[in-house]
Amino acid sequence: MSADAELARRAAEAAGALLLQIQSESRDGARGDRDANRLILDLLRAERSDDAILSEESPDDPARLGARRVWIVDPLDGTREFAEGRADWAVHVALAIDGAPALGAVGLPRRGLVLTSAAPPALPPAADPPRVLVSRSRPSALCRGVADALAGETIGMGSAGAKAMAIVLGEAEIYLHTGGQHQWDNCAPAAVALAAGLHASRIDGSPLVYNGADTLVPDLLICRRELAPQILELAARHLM
Repeated sequence: MSADAELARRAAEAAGALLLQIQSESRDGARGDRDANRLILDLLRAERSDDAILSEESPDDPARLGARRVWIVDPLDGTREFAEGRADWAVHVALAIDGAPALGAVGLPRRGLVLTSAAPPALPPAADPPRVLVSRSRPSALCRGVADALAGETIGMGSAGAKAMAIVLGEAEIYLHTGGQHQWDNCAPAAVALAAGLHASRIDGSPLVYNGADTLVPDLLICRRELAPQILELAARHLM
């Protein structure tokens, strides 16, 4: 497993370096998606030729459904932020085994960071009241309702990976998402968050399951473990 984790880290780091170059030259998000995807997939296929791959930027091969090991990749999470010259975008490389997020690496290239499930940072003390990360462009009513009930501060941020890693880094306490994502949006972030000792689940408390035929993941909660029961209860009330 350690060799797999190192491969994920190297892939995220190399893609991040390429994306930094592209962003400095043109901010071309389509080129960033395409070129980073090619780099990551070439590396995975060269070193793990027997494994399946699910990537946002490649046609889905249904053969992955019969595989135990599936790499789940988002070569550029936050294409909009990337094209705007912002820093809140990420690179996701994860390995799901039997549907579970076994390991992952999330690159934050503009911050010079690659956070991994193999070596997550220690969590600093949590803030009180908690800081709640929401979409900077379309925060949901449920997210705002939960934040208000907790008297929490809402902070808008771009990509899913950037928000999830802000929780891992202790820069916020709660990331609640209800707008619909896909497996590649949160598999690597969930793997890193779980390894860091955080809570990561659907908003009904059920586990995150990957390599399903439907790539949609309708909702997500990543937060401090001690806050999870209260947040899940509040979310359930808002959904009634």
